Amino acid sequence: MQDIEEIYKQYFKVVNKYLFCLTHNDNLAEELTQETFYRAVKKIGSFKGECKIQVWLCQIAKNLWYDEIKKNKRYKSIEGEDLELIAIEDTEKIAIQNTSKLELFKKMQSLDNQTKEVMYLRLTGALTFKEIADILNKTENWARVTFYRGKQKLLKEEKENGREKRM
Repeated sequence: MQDIEEIYKQYFKVVNKYLFCLTHNDNLAEELTQETFYRAVKKIGSFKGECKIQVWLCQIAKNLWYDEIKKNKRYKSIEGEDLELIAIEDTEKIAIQNTSKLELFKKMQSLDNQTKEVMYLRLTGALTFKEIADILNKTENWARVTFYRGKQKLLKEEKENGREKRM
């Protein structure tokens, strides 16, 4: 098992970026990231190694975010700030081609919450579909299909908006 300080250094940015994608709030993401690692330290004995540490930490982070939503019920959909976008495959590059990061994330707000979460994890968290499935307690195929459908919906909306502008 890695030293907890090494784990913190290695996975802080990933967990923080994931939480920022969910919260769209730097301060809240930072607070929840700290709480994630605090809980991870407390429960490190329960980590069985059946998934990557990164996936386990993101599961803790996701549960903390859900708890925060339940507590405050005010974080429904907040406009995102400029995020670092990591394109993973050529097909994903096509989906975001000629679209700024901000525009892409604004367009993603029209998607249902699960599709949005899958797309955020894939594009900004650089996670595999298996890791996304583990975090969301779904199958790898479900994660792939959800991402594909979300991407197709964004492409369709972009084409429709392009036609409307020409008219």
